[in-house]
Amino acid sequence: MTLLYIGIALLTLLFIGVPVAFSLAGLGAALLLLKGLPLAMVAQNLHGALDNFVLLSVPLFLLMSNLLLKGGVGKDLFEAVQKWVGHWPGGLGISALLSCGIFSAISGSSIATAATVGSVAIPEMVKRGYGKSFTLGLLAAGGTLGILIPPSIPLIVYGVITEESIGKLFMAGIGPGLLLMLLFGIYTVFYARANKLHQQAPRATWAEKRGSTMRALPTVALAVLIIGGIYAGAFTPTEASAVGATASFLLTAFFLKTLSVKDFIAAVRQTLKTTIVLFLIVIGAKIFGKAITLYQVPAMLSELVDLHISSVDGFLLLVTAILLVIGLFLESLSMLLIMVPVLFPTVLDLGIDPIWFGIYFVILIELALITPPVGLNLFVIQAIAGSTLGAVARGVIPFIILMLVAVVLVYFVPSIVTWIPSTF
Repeated sequence: MTLLYIGIALLTLLFIGVPVAFSLAGLGAALLLLKGLPLAMVAQNLHGALDNFVLLSVPLFLLMSNLLLKGGVGKDLFEAVQKWVGHWPGGLGISALLSCGIFSAISGSSIATAATVGSVAIPEMVKRGYGKSFTLGLLAAGGTLGILIPPSIPLIVYGVITEESIGKLFMAGIGPGLLLMLLFGIYTVFYARANKLHQQAPRATWAEKRGSTMRALPTVALAVLIIGGIYAGAFTPTEASAVGATASFLLTAFFLKTLSVKDFIAAVRQTLKTTIVLFLIVIGAKIFGKAITLYQVPAMLSELVDLHISSVDGFLLLVTAILLVIGLFLESLSMLLIMVPVLFPTVLDLGIDPIWFGIYFVILIELALITPPVGLNLFVIQAIAGSTLGAVARGVIPFIILMLVAVVLVYFVPSIVTWIPSTF
């Protein structure tokens, strides 16, 4: 019954509108008091939650993505990709997807990816006759690649919680990220062939391809520097975030000269706001996690699984159902911080590969970014396009189905996740 009471209390706080961070911290503190423990434990957890060198990478990756967003690198990136594939059937959609994939490799943020590429791609695609709902849905779904393709902030946080290798998690995210891009791309081509209303972009000349590629090359080089440096062992993910933030500033401020002092201040301010929100949730989750551990909630859950679910398949099906439901009401990082500490002991008990489970988990919480009523990418794309939330929500339905297909493929073909980290 303790498990049920805690669950009801947390859901009640969330549904009445208490912010996630304060719901977790407040309920955790209350549980500690009920246990007769001193509130000094809360202060200790405040410090312990953030006393981790790896978490330093979160604000630095956020700063990098905000600098690139304010520096307008999305325009050059999209135009370069468009010159190469824009004349294909569905070429502008493919260009948007590829741009999302490349930008994901240097941002680690789904919102930044959706905003950066969407602000450039949406007007161009609508102008050429692509359906508005399809266009908005494509960019909202493409933005979710930002938390799967490395560097990924949720994967960093998952690695901190579970003490798994962040480098291996990053490598494990590549295969599923490419799989999602492939599935989205196939649907885009079929949509374009079935819908004859859009106009294909004219085939670019070699001179145009060369010129646009040279303008986008520094951005691509930045992605190669970060990802390549991590995989080559030149620097850790935290060091990579510092290199990336510095390189992004130099690229936009001095090389491209697209970042003004006003833009820089805005990027820093946005980074501070997002970092504070994220770290407050991390602190709240740490306090809540300490409390539920003392109440033996993970052990209770493991016992329930042992009694009622006799297989790994049943456990994963249950996790999938839970995440799909709570994803309608919570954003992705909150889901991760609430559920992983509770589920992870059972994951280990059942012998599930924690690296594989991390990627499986992140794909499922990606869905929370594009499912109403609180899907953050829906609101970002709605704001950029000046459209209704309903139009964006209709557009993401096919992509939600495709992401569920990816979940099934990752389950039945685990090597999609495990092959790269086990090979390198």
